[in-house]
Amino acid sequence: MERQFVFTVKKSDMYMMHFSTLINLNVCEWAVKYGVKKVFYSSSACIYPEYNQKDPDNPKTSEESAYPAMPDSEYGWEKLFSERLYLAFKRNYGLDVRIARFHNIFGPEGSWNDGREKAPAAICRKVATAKIKGEKYIEIWGDGKQTRSFLYIDECLEGVRRLMESDFTGPVNIGSEEMVTINQLAEMVMDIAGVKLEIKHISGPTGVRGRNSDNRLIMEKLGWKPNMPLREGLKITYKWIEERVKKYLSL
Repeated sequence: MERQFVFTVKKSDMYMMHFSTLINLNVCEWAVKYGVKKVFYSSSACIYPEYNQKDPDNPKTSEESAYPAMPDSEYGWEKLFSERLYLAFKRNYGLDVRIARFHNIFGPEGSWNDGREKAPAAICRKVATAKIKGEKYIEIWGDGKQTRSFLYIDECLEGVRRLMESDFTGPVNIGSEEMVTINQLAEMVMDIAGVKLEIKHISGPTGVRGRNSDNRLIMEKLGWKPNMPLREGLKITYKWIEERVKKYLSL
């Protein structure tokens, strides 16, 4: 009888690590088998060590700082392992791979209300909902002083295109260097929406205290780095999300 491996909790770390690893193992194997010329692997800033991201004002995320490894989540560990997997296939089988570490990509057409959305989309949704319903506050996890940078989707795509057309393997950061606190992000969205709301801080997961893209390597290797102001990407994203919130609330 064929042995079957059944998972009962499909949102667990184990589920994510198991199937993400299987996906990358299969991609590498079949790319070599069928002579795929070039492969892109989207890694994540979550691979960076937690010990370098405890100071919200001075996080360290230069590419070489990934080791000694100590990601703060199983997701980060899986991404780091998969980077090494692709590089091993490059060394042993000549697989031509490009690896980028994404830093918080956002924009329209992304998740905004299903639990998978990034902070910009979540805050846009909360602000739009409060504005339309006449509420006085929004809720933010933690103290809101944790820092992040957020990259608009068009900039991300441009970075990937340039990396794929280059002869640089990576890994390389693709992210913005415009670091803000989550409180500042919320204030920026409120300003775009034309509404002033109270921020209530509640208990919830916050991740590392600080994270920001270090773009020295991408500038050195590709002669380019993202430079679109966060506010400009938020304007486009907020408008898109507000339209969907209006439709959702009218149902």
